[in-house]
Amino acid sequence: MKTLTLLRTTLPAICLAAVCCAVQAQEEWVSYRDAYRQMVVFAKYGKPKNFLQIHYEVSPRDPSATLEGLHLTLTGKNTQLNLPLDATGRAIFPLLKAAYDDNAVLALNRRMASYRFAPRVTILSRNDGIYESSDLRTACEQALAYQRFIDVSYSLKKCAGVRFVFGNRADALVQAKYGQREAPLPVVDGPAFDGETFGTYRTATYRFTDWSAQGQVVSQNTPLAIAPLFE
Repeated sequence: MKTLTLLRTTLPAICLAAVCCAVQAQEEWVSYRDAYRQMVVFAKYGKPKNFLQIHYEVSPRDPSATLEGLHLTLTGKNTQLNLPLDATGRAIFPLLKAAYDDNAVLALNRRMASYRFAPRVTILSRNDGIYESSDLRTACEQALAYQRFIDVSYSLKKCAGVRFVFGNRADALVQAKYGQREAPLPVVDGPAFDGETFGTYRTATYRFTDWSAQGQVVSQNTPLAIAPLFE
């Protein structure tokens, strides 16, 4: 009877400790298999995506946080890779069968629970900085079609434009041109992507309703990212 009473008393505490340990362990890494399953969808996606690219994004939950000094690593039995993050928190994600089979993990050099992890689809930048307006519209439509493919909540969204994202110190000069009409796009400080509150980047937004589909957009510098805008 004393043994039974002792078990009844100690088991809840043991279970609670186990739950706490499990939660703590989950905060220390992200399953590579889970991330792989998210990212491989884009690789297998069969509709047009020639203007698009996908990255694995790490974004702070705290809007005042910084990405400076943040490192993402992939670690498994037979895998050890550093996955460099760009200035917007995006990494090129390797689709590795060995890492999948090993049930490898993704980890940061900071507390994992303070960050979000998700795929990020953006528009490919051009080395010459010259973008045809029709191509930007097509790129946005491709991005929207993909978002609708993975998330039904985008079914009522429409393409509104694209956002050119630059670092704080970059010369964010982006001009829209159509015939004799030429004007720089307004540059404002804000997050790189819709739905995020983190980061103060220099951004220039090209709205499709403001310009002809036959024009061009010229960026003096290569942007950190070009994000589609859905409204």
